[in-house]
Amino acid sequence: MKSKEHIYDFIQKQRVAFIGSIDEDGFPNLKAMYVPRKIDGNIFYFATNTSSLRTQQFLKNPKASIYFCNKGRFRYEGLMLMGTMEVLEDAKTKQEIWRNGDIMFYEGGATDPNYCVLKFTAKKGRHYFDLKTENFIVDELE
Repeated sequence: MKSKEHIYDFIQKQRVAFIGSIDEDGFPNLKAMYVPRKIDGNIFYFATNTSSLRTQQFLKNPKASIYFCNKGRFRYEGLMLMGTMEVLEDAKTKQEIWRNGDIMFYEGGATDPNYCVLKFTAKKGRHYFDLKTENFIVDELE
């Protein structure tokens, strides 16, 4: 198994994250998003719209996954993390995750009511690399 250091290094090199939610009929839904704005251990923070479909799905069902991948010339690496997603709308967290360029999406700045933060807490994962797939518990990684 790759180390926690390898996994977080891999994540930080990616440009896109795929976010998975569950719809009202129990079907998985995926969306490509920018990578997390902040990573704190097994917690990942994303900026998004309060009005988005994904946000509304997480409010009803917090089960979630995030997926990162890199297709190299000769190698493919993929990492799926499974856990829960919280929708945060408190001023402190919104300000912490805010970036100056966000103003083009949210006219009201960090206090815009359509701006929120998704907080993903990873519990377990599945890693694919060099033709090997391994499952792991996040808290058990070294």
